Amino acid sequence: MGRLKDFFTKKDEKKLEEGLSNTKKSFLSRLGLIVAGKTKISDDFLDELESILIQSDVGVETTLKIIDALQIRTAKEKYLSFDDLVRMLSEEISKLLKKTDSEESDSKKSKPYVIMVVGVNGVGKTTTIGKLAHQFGVQGKKIVIGAADTFRAGAIDQLQIWADLANATLIRQEMGSDPASVAFDTIQAAKSKEADYVLIDTAGRLHNKVNLMNELSKVKRVMSKVIPEAPHEVLLVLDGSTGQNAFQQAKQFTQVTKVSSLAVTKLDGTAKGGVLIGISDQFEIPVKYIGVGEGIEDLQDFDPDKFVKTLFRK
Repeated sequence: MGRLKDFFTKKDEKKLEEGLSNTKKSFLSRLGLIVAGKTKISDDFLDELESILIQSDVGVETTLKIIDALQIRTAKEKYLSFDDLVRMLSEEISKLLKKTDSEESDSKKSKPYVIMVVGVNGVGKTTTIGKLAHQFGVQGKKIVIGAADTFRAGAIDQLQIWADLANATLIRQEMGSDPASVAFDTIQAAKSKEADYVLIDTAGRLHNKVNLMNELSKVKRVMSKVIPEAPHEVLLVLDGSTGQNAFQQAKQFTQVTKVSSLAVTKLDGTAKGGVLIGISDQFEIPVKYIGVGEGIEDLQDFDPDKFVKTLFRK
């Protein structure tokens, strides 16, 4: 069993390495250029480093936190090698990510454990639900999915395909049905089936915040009538390839509902992976999952140490 576990761990690490390759190449190559030939930490050096972090979509406020921390740590240093800089940077970024990291064992979770999934259309919300269902299914868990995004053409059919792949039960109604009604039916079905996990898809329209807030509030209120604590988790899915747009999406969703965890998708196709660091820090919401590929197993549990180690590995 140990060898099998090691095999899958190495497989995941390799996929993470591949998924972060664009961000890594862009970030480390620029980092190497500003370190080369430097014999001390100067204001100009820190300005260049600040620019690199911002260009990597880490965000201004988070970048300033990192720069301030480095200034304190390097105040007495006369020489800084590339390895020294990488070590200090990685340690400071790890601190920021671990500040919001929250592990919770399955034994502490309610049954069924209800996850309401939110996010704008196009970020990979439906795909994330499908991959999560697969992940839980592989663990031997019983899953029920609620197709409460009843306004987007094709969303229900896409979920049906994913549900079939994960051997999960999909609760659906006709397109245009009341999302809260779907959520209610889903929770009831999950209770009767003694499901382990419930995944509720929701609409991703942001053109009217008031309507979105009312809709999400109604869905949550209806679910709580069946299970008082539901939803136990509100998972916001963000597209990592959109950089600063992901910040705006996070801002808008956190204004209309209480988000408890994040899934950052499409990191494999972008050099903007730094956005994950900034969003986690600025909104103080833990990143729980990251998407590093299109395959069904390419949604990984987020591990801050592995992420930073992979990002800075030469």
